[in-house]
Amino acid sequence: MESNKTGPQFLDQHRAMAGFSWSLLFTALTMIANAKYAAGLASFQPTLWSFAYATFYGDGTASNDMGGACGYGNLYTNGYGTDTAALSSTLFKNGFACGTCYQIRCIGSKACYRGYPIATVTATNLCPPNWSKDSNNGGWCNPPRTHFDMSKPAFMKIAYWKAGIVPVMYRRVPCVKKSGIRFTFQGNGYWLLAYVMNVGGGGDIAGMWVRGSRSGWIRMSHNWGASYQAFASLGGQSLSFLITSYTTKQSIIAWNVAPSNWNVGLTYQASVNFH
Repeated sequence: MESNKTGPQFLDQHRAMAGFSWSLLFTALTMIANAKYAAGLASFQPTLWSFAYATFYGDGTASNDMGGACGYGNLYTNGYGTDTAALSSTLFKNGFACGTCYQIRCIGSKACYRGYPIATVTATNLCPPNWSKDSNNGGWCNPPRTHFDMSKPAFMKIAYWKAGIVPVMYRRVPCVKKSGIRFTFQGNGYWLLAYVMNVGGGGDIAGMWVRGSRSGWIRMSHNWGASYQAFASLGGQSLSFLITSYTTKQSIIAWNVAPSNWNVGLTYQASVNFH
């Protein structure tokens, strides 16, 4: 249920409109959102191709690529697999690019595979600057350079790994997900920290709100990577979330994602996602 460019402040302000109930307003917004999805108007579209460079880190198992600046933890169990990449800070955008998806193909190098095959990767980490080295000699991720530090399995889909670094063309593509957005909870009785994963469409998040079954909408602040936090006592309440995409500015409401007996350390899956 997606409500385009609609935040909870907008919704709460209109609950008090004379002669127009909250339930009718939400029903109308939901019908509009569903119609947009049915018409395909809300789908994220691939961008144009752009130039960058790519290296790889870790080994062929990508076991060293677990964790990372986005906070996705174990990339196998959380559905990201080995086709991932760390982005230079030019692309990373202080974590707001976490979860974005890219097609990458090697160009202009003898190390490129014949036919210039494409690897599709998800951004799960940051490739930090190395100011002690020149941007063309080890400081590959120094701003303003656009660079992908790919997992070795992903890099080996486009080029021979012994090349070390290759020029590439890349573009943003929709993140295709078969199920709903997932939320992994941490925190305590007065602080909820939610790691948001399996985001479709643009893959990214600009902002989040949480609503308990006995509370109004509470804006969550960006913690780091793909995690958002609310300093509130929400125990014993079923939880709903409103998520806004960083790229498309569209919003989606995931109602009653976690039951009233939710607990930290567990993951809860919504029935909705971006496209």
